[in-house]
Amino acid sequence: MKKALSLLLIFLSLAGFSQKPRTIVTTDGEIDDVDSFIRMLLYANEFKLEGLIYSSSMWHYKGDGKGTKFTSEMDMTKKMYGAKTDLRWPGVTWMQDLINAYEKVYPNLTKHASGYPTANQLRSLIKVGNIDFEGEMEQVTEGSEFIKNKLLDATTEPIYLQVWGGTNTIARALKSIEEQYKNTPNWNKVYQKVCKKAIIYAILDQDATYRKYVSVNWPDIKIFYNSNQFWCFAYAWQKAVPESQHYLLEGKFMSDNIINNHGPLTKMYYSYGDGQKQVGDDEHIHGDLSKIKAGQWGSFGQYDFISEGDSPAYFHLINVGLDNLNNPEYGGWGGRLVQSAQNPKRWEDGENAADYNPYTQKMDKTYGQTRWIEALQNDFATRADWCIKDYKNANHAPIVKLNHASKLSAKPNATIKTSGTATDPDGDKLTYRWWQYDEVDTYNGKVSLNNPNQKDASFTMPSDIKNGETIHLILEVSDTRDIKLTRYQRVIVTCKN
Repeated sequence: MKKALSLLLIFLSLAGFSQKPRTIVTTDGEIDDVDSFIRMLLYANEFKLEGLIYSSSMWHYKGDGKGTKFTSEMDMTKKMYGAKTDLRWPGVTWMQDLINAYEKVYPNLTKHASGYPTANQLRSLIKVGNIDFEGEMEQVTEGSEFIKNKLLDATTEPIYLQVWGGTNTIARALKSIEEQYKNTPNWNKVYQKVCKKAIIYAILDQDATYRKYVSVNWPDIKIFYNSNQFWCFAYAWQKAVPESQHYLLEGKFMSDNIINNHGPLTKMYYSYGDGQKQVGDDEHIHGDLSKIKAGQWGSFGQYDFISEGDSPAYFHLINVGLDNLNNPEYGGWGGRLVQSAQNPKRWEDGENAADYNPYTQKMDKTYGQTRWIEALQNDFATRADWCIKDYKNANHAPIVKLNHASKLSAKPNATIKTSGTATDPDGDKLTYRWWQYDEVDTYNGKVSLNNPNQKDASFTMPSDIKNGETIHLILEVSDTRDIKLTRYQRVIVTCKN
């Protein structure tokens, strides 16, 4: 049996199948990218990193070294900066510096989970893409060719292209594919292949290349577009996150549980008043509290969270049981995005993806991401512990399973019984909570759950539910530590008359 299983795994590997989503990160190196990158390294066992690409954006570019002046195509930075020869460029070594620190904690991380890539494996993924100017996509670069080859490789699995800066290096890769195949008999086949594989997760538009080139010439490529929900993990987090949860991003929590005394990697995490200064970015003054004045983003103290505006792009890839990877409209740690009525290949946030915020008692365009803040920050703190603690003295997430299928069907007025089981690797006592994610339901109403804090719960299908309408129930299981870890399962009940 073991031999047969081994042969099956080998076959699946050769056929290009993987349990982990493939992903490539493109980044302009802003200080929030650095912080996103540090957290991502602690989760590098959860997905298959296949590329780490330096790119540019409207906020950061290297210049061509010839004194050429460039004016942004984006209204905000055009007004802010005018014509520049270069802009706040952090260089092309900061990822290597972080990976050097990761190498020192890697042996300890592997005590807690399998699948972490080695530092040398990560170094081999680093490429320099299109960095000279915002939106520059004329040059064929090492980074663009790397992305191009990944999109054309023999596998059929999707590749999630994370856009932490501009889309220009991705656009250049696609342009190179178009130039090579557009006027050949293989063009349609290549076009379809690339469109099936590439999924872009973009945090805002930080150059014009998606709008001007990708959406026009590759309209069938899927894009997940986050322009609202990321703010609870960005510079304006104090406005987006409920005040009762601010402590999860404030200095005491961040310092005690993540930044300090957790090894060299998290020590490089940028926070307010930490004394650090990024090379090349003269606007990175956050490390010196004497230069920080209360302003549009809020008022901050030492070690307060600055920003990880790009982290939702890989939060979406972490499998915590919410079944969101292929269904971004379901909602998960990376937020909730709904399919555009105008473009079926585009999933986006905004008014149609608003969730009810129980703290403000209003519908909130950010809450689809904000609702997971506590779970995400607790999980981050635990991963920081993994850098220094042995298995026995660290925490590990519960394993949650359903005792029935995840998709059920029933008639109106029928009784639905749901049941889940969880185990904890550390032997911790567990708590259970069933809740209805009614913003995701296609049924426009609420159900009354019986025994929502038990393993087994039930409810009665509404009498007015229509054929085909759905109800989403989330089983949330947490351990009982001070910094608790949480995992989930989702049950979708469809009305079938």
